[in-house]
Order: sequence, then structure tokens, then C-alpha cells
Amino acid sequence: MRPPRELRPPVVRRFRDAAPGGHTVWFVHPGALAPTVYRALAGALPEGDGLTVLDLGAVPEYAEAALTGGRAATTVAGLAERLLAAMDPQPDPYTLAGWSFGGVLAVAMADALPAERRPARLVLLDSIAPTEEYKQPDDALEPGLLLDWFSMYLGAKRGRPVRLAPGALDGRSVDEGLPVVLDAAVASGALLPDTPLPGLRKLYDTYVDGLLRNNRLTAPHRATPAPLPVVLVKAERSLIPGDDTLGWLPLAPHGLTVHRCPGDHYTMLDHPDAVDTIARLLRGA
Repeated sequence: MRPPRELRPPVVRRFRDAAPGGHTVWFVHPGALAPTVYRALAGALPEGDGLTVLDLGAVPEYAEAALTGGRAATTVAGLAERLLAAMDPQPDPYTLAGWSFGGVLAVAMADALPAERRPARLVLLDSIAPTEEYKQPDDALEPGLLLDWFSMYLGAKRGRPVRLAPGALDGRSVDEGLPVVLDAAVASGALLPDTPLPGLRKLYDTYVDGLLRNNRLTAPHRATPAPLPVVLVKAERSLIPGDDTLGWLPLAPHGLTVHRCPGDHYTMLDHPDAVDTIARLLRGA
């Protein structure tokens, strides 16, 4: 009898191998979108460079929390240790990068390494710093803000941007705002005209549980300053548009440089102009 297949995807996903002695980019991916979103970025790297994704969605205690109310049976430190074990031994040379919550993990991983094994470069994509100022209790996440983020996510997942009129979600509850998102998604072609509202509500609830999971993992985490300079790439339509540094300044004693790129928080990984910008920054160009 053939043994049962492992249905869970691997944590380590190699999209492009580096040439012998070449530079490798290791990317911490927090889920939400499929890891295949990094293919365009892998193709934009210089000849001979490699890109490997560390997929948190393949870590059971992290992934399952988004389906069971958002409470993960792990910690930021525990996840960092798990990912470092997956990439052991660390290649030389390499860049460590993280998108969104993956940036919090990338900094924790760099801090956990001895100096001789740390990356040459630390790059964060639209990641919010885990400082006390930026930590929020669950009930402080307003429905209008969550619905706006959800519209960005929905547009990226469907390959059609969902555009909302300015202020369209201001002061609305989830029940009031979700039909607005549905109408905009249908108008953009992201959803079919007969898409049922309850089905969209189920997708929204799962999305929010993923956000709550990350929020609850961040709450008890006591971040230490990054042990090397930090490069932050901020999307044109960021999760926090009016905040230039997303809170990273006090955690970057060795220097923080901020760059902007086209797209929103979710499309920055495959927007052609954004991908070219990010590829250059990953190598320090």
C-alpha cells in the first residue's frame, strides 16, 4: 500500500536557485496570498541570484489559527526559531526579507542569529513595527479600516483592483460596509454579479481572523532593535498610508531607509514597477 501523501505544503519554497557562490534572498511570507506571488520578483533579480520563500502558511499552528478564531498556539520567537531551522545552514551571502507580518519575523530571526550568521541585508515590505505605540487591542481595529484592507486583498486575490470612493466606508459597520465592497468588486470585475453576500462575509471573516492572529502574536512580543540597518519598502497604498516609517525608527538604531513603490499592500509583490524597485533594493542597488 502506498503511504499517505503529505498534504501540507513545505515551509521552504524555492523559486530560483542561486548560481554557485551567488546571492540568495530568503523571504518570510505570512500567507493571505499564495506563495506563487513571488515568481515575478524572482524573475526580476540579477542573473545568478536566487529567491527562496519561507511560507508561514505551511506551519500548522500558524495557518490553522486563521480558521479557528485567530488564536495561534505559538509565539513570534517560536515561529522565528522554526523558520531558522528550516533554512539551516544559512547560505552565504544572503538577504533576509519579510512582507507584512513576515517583516516582524525577519527582524526576530536576524536578532536570534549570532553575528557571523546574520544576513548581509534586512528588507521589510510594508511591515508594521511591533512597538507598543503600534500594538492595538482587537476591538480597536475599526470595521471601516478592516473593510478597506479587505478590499485591497480581494482585488489582489482576484487580479482586479477593487476601487472604493474616498470615505465610502467611513463610520460603517461590517454589515453596512460589506455590501459597498461587494458592489465595488462586482463593478471592477473582481466578483461576479451574482456573488452572494453571505459567501463574501465568510471570506471576510476568515481574512479578519488572519489579521487577529497576527495582532495577537504581536501583542506579547517584546521586539529588540534590529542588529543591522533596515530597509523599508512602503507601498503607495499602504496599510497605514500617512505613516512614513510604519513605526520602525526606534527599532533601527543602525539606520532606517524608506523607499516607496507603486501598488498597494497586496499588489506590490507583482506590480511590474514595484517588483523592479524591490529587486534592486534586495541587492542594495
